[in-house]
Amino acid sequence: MTLSHSTYALTNVTATVDKNPVMHNESIVLTVIADDDVERNQLDTSPLLKDFIVGQTSVSSQTTMVNFKTSRTTSWQILLIARKTGKLTIPALEIEGNFSQPITLEVLQQSEHDNKNQQDIFITSELSRHEVFVQQLLTLTLKLHFSVELKSGNLTEPELAGATVEKIGQDQQSDTIINGKRYRVIEQTYAITPEKSGTFDLAAPMFSGEVMMPSRRRSNFLSFAETKPVSILGEKMELVVKPIPDSFINQSQNNKQMSWLPSELLSLHQEWQANGQDYMVGEPITRTITLTAAGLSKAQLPVINMKAAKGLKVYPDQAQLHSNLTKERLVSQKVQNFALVASHAGRFILPEIRITWFNTVTNKIEHATLPEQTITVKENPDAPNSNLTNIATTQPAKSSNNEAIAPSLSPSSKQAHLPSSETNNLQWLFLGLWVVTLLAWLIHVSLIKQRKPNTPLAESTHDSGQSYIKLLAACKKGQAQLTLDLIIPWLNHSLKLSGSAQITTIAQAQAVVSEQNFSTALNELQQHLFGKNAISGAPNWQGDMLLSAIQQFNKRQQTPTSTSLQLNP
Repeated sequence: MTLSHSTYALTNVTATVDKNPVMHNESIVLTVIADDDVERNQLDTSPLLKDFIVGQTSVSSQTTMVNFKTSRTTSWQILLIARKTGKLTIPALEIEGNFSQPITLEVLQQSEHDNKNQQDIFITSELSRHEVFVQQLLTLTLKLHFSVELKSGNLTEPELAGATVEKIGQDQQSDTIINGKRYRVIEQTYAITPEKSGTFDLAAPMFSGEVMMPSRRRSNFLSFAETKPVSILGEKMELVVKPIPDSFINQSQNNKQMSWLPSELLSLHQEWQANGQDYMVGEPITRTITLTAAGLSKAQLPVINMKAAKGLKVYPDQAQLHSNLTKERLVSQKVQNFALVASHAGRFILPEIRITWFNTVTNKIEHATLPEQTITVKENPDAPNSNLTNIATTQPAKSSNNEAIAPSLSPSSKQAHLPSSETNNLQWLFLGLWVVTLLAWLIHVSLIKQRKPNTPLAESTHDSGQSYIKLLAACKKGQAQLTLDLIIPWLNHSLKLSGSAQITTIAQAQAVVSEQNFSTALNELQQHLFGKNAISGAPNWQGDMLLSAIQQFNKRQQTPTSTSLQLNP
């Protein structure tokens, strides 16, 4: 027996909603049923877009047989959220030339109290501020309340034109009771930083998911549960973003170092190495500076610049960044260690550290400062040159007869048996000769320092490129201290060949080479030797980057100037 296609021809299309009236921002389920097996794309939902937000759509087909009579149906379940309140019409929908009946839907606008009391699912949104300056950070807190069991769901992330949006932390879950009804709450927090001024609308958050519904069908053995799709729309919010004040712009034009930092509070704090010991020459001194700002993200925190005094080298460690949300306010911190190494004993004055920021509470320009600091460094008794200093400062000791005893200059002087008067005269003679010799040595050193830059030193004259070979070997072997010691001799030899002035400091070496790779590699080397990791124990230093930078510079130095040609990349 054969059945014609007309036996199963589509003859009827029906449309129903699961609730009427409905609360504003609450979803309804529109069910459309066709009495035949129909392709899912036969239903056109575009007529619904005028008055409704169309959410998730699911399609199912069913075939049943009763008394040898077969029937087939195709069902569409469409989530709808009304765009406004009042009486709205769900238009007639067409499937293969058959139309459903239109439905009049009443959308009610209730107070927040009544809305929360009657809805099983709703969303609340809260901004920390509704009016901010450009680049001033604010927080948005979204809370999804639900009193039914969720099978699955998704909450859209906030969107704001011309702003960066970043989620802070993990979702927080809690329970609350509102008007006698228990709700489970999922809370999300976002940091929003607007990048341009104007008035903006923050898009309403939307939740889409499925809730568990008890089934009316029961058996003696099993009780089934069904799911129902739901969508909930939150409230749209307005945000006013103000431009940078003219007062700040005018002042920043006179001070190029000023940068726009809008914050509720910004402070600087410092801590010094507290080991109960004196600061010694050649030993690193740790200074920890902490910058704390409310209403700024970690990426907005400024650079902490610490200038070195003459005779004092500063090696900055890598900064540590932290953020914490406290009472709907984001507080960020930058903690940075600086290692200070003195080349000689004395008192060193560290300049003031100042960061200019704009107080968004008082609308005034303010300054966070660390005042000028003075530290005293003493001679290191364990240093190799300390013996010479002790000799220069030691006064002749007195014997039991109150006679001066000269320094022991030779073994024969201890064996001489001379009258006391002659011994005293010889002692002063030897001491005078020693002072003259010391003065001559000092004058000789001074003359060497006053030589013209193109006058080679004796050490450089006999270098013959050996420092370059030793430097490459030290980099390959990861010998950090030896590498640092060979940098200046190698560069001076290279500059001597090109007729350039000699250098005496690592900072001058970085300026002369003027390559980012060289400066970065040299900074990492100094941090390895004198930074925080040098105290706590760091892994072996790798000199590959510095080795490559040195070889590139050496290759450029050997290339004749007349044939060099630089092209734009």
